[in-house]
Amino acid sequence: MPVLTPSDIEGETVGLFVNPDREDGMASRAVEAVRVTFAGFEGEAHGGLTRPSCTRVKLQYPRNTEIRNVRQICILSEEEIAGIAADMKLDTIDPRWLGANVVMRGIPDLTQLPPASRLIFANGVSLVIDMENAPCRIAAQSIEDHRPGQGMSFPAHAAGRRGVTAWVEREGEITTGERARLHVPPQRLYPHL
Repeated sequence: MPVLTPSDIEGETVGLFVNPDREDGMASRAVEAVRVTFAGFEGEAHGGLTRPSCTRVKLQYPRNTEIRNVRQICILSEEEIAGIAADMKLDTIDPRWLGANVVMRGIPDLTQLPPASRLIFANGVSLVIDMENAPCRIAAQSIEDHRPGQGMSFPAHAAGRRGVTAWVEREGEITTGERARLHVPPQRLYPHL
C-alpha cells in the first residue's frame, strides 16, 4: 500500500540558485538550470551526502559531528517572501540574500509542508522535505547588508514563512519554469507530546 499520496497541488519553479562558496557569505547566484545529484545541487556549498552538525541540531549532537546532510537544499515560496517583505516595509527581498536554492510559486503555506513530503518535478527530480527552515540572524544580516537599518527584524517577520530544507531522493535536472507536484504522507499528530 502506497504511503505517499500525490496531491492536486502543483507549483512552478520561479527561481534556481547556487551558492558555490559559503565563506563568501550567504548570498546565492541565479541559474537557469541545475544538475541535481544525491549530494544536492551541483556546485552548491551546502551539498554533500554528509555535513558537520550545526546549531540547528545542537540538542542532538556536539557541534561539528558528521551527520547525514538532509539540508542540502533550501526551498522558499515566492508568496511567503513577498509577505515577509511587505511586513518589513520593504519593496522586495531578493531570495539570493536568503541563500535560496529553489523559489516556488503556487504551493500554499510552503513552509508548513509536512516532513517527508515530496516535490516531484516534471523532469523526474524528487526533493524530500526535511523540516522548516528557521529564520536566523545570518539571513537578517544578509538583508541588512543590502537594506541598512531594515534587515534585523527578519527573524520576527519570517517566523513560519522561512521555507523548508530538503534532500535529494531522485537525481536529474531542474529548470526555471518547471512544475513540481506535491506528494504528502499521512497527516496525524503524535499524541504523546
